[in-house]
Amino acid sequence: MAFLKLYLIALLAFFPLDMLWLGWLGRNFYRQQLGPLMREQTDWLAAGLFYLLFLAGIIVFVVQPSLPGSARDVLLRGAFFGLVTYAAYDLVNRAVIHNFSWTLVMVDMLWGVVLCSTVSWVAWYFGR
Repeated sequence: MAFLKLYLIALLAFFPLDMLWLGWLGRNFYRQQLGPLMREQTDWLAAGLFYLLFLAGIIVFVVQPSLPGSARDVLLRGAFFGLVTYAAYDLVNRAVIHNFSWTLVMVDMLWGVVLCSTVSWVAWYFGR
């Protein structure tokens, strides 16, 4: 039950933040950087599967271990988890996709850090 509560809190924080970034603030940036690689329509099945798995990772690897700790603990763990997970995606893409720019790599990794640390803190704070 505790996992589900934390998961739902994280979902309520994650989805609006990521939609704000991808759908509005960063939309033109990604279009410019990805060019013809970017889909016209989002594959919501793939996106939904990512969200389900990623949020479970945030809860299991960041929020639950941070519950007895401080806000600093959860923010640092969340930032590191976001860096590692987004780096895996971005650096592999940089390695294998032609014209996957370093600018895109760095901006997207930074977004992963900000998003994951924020969502982790929200789930930790409201889930205690």
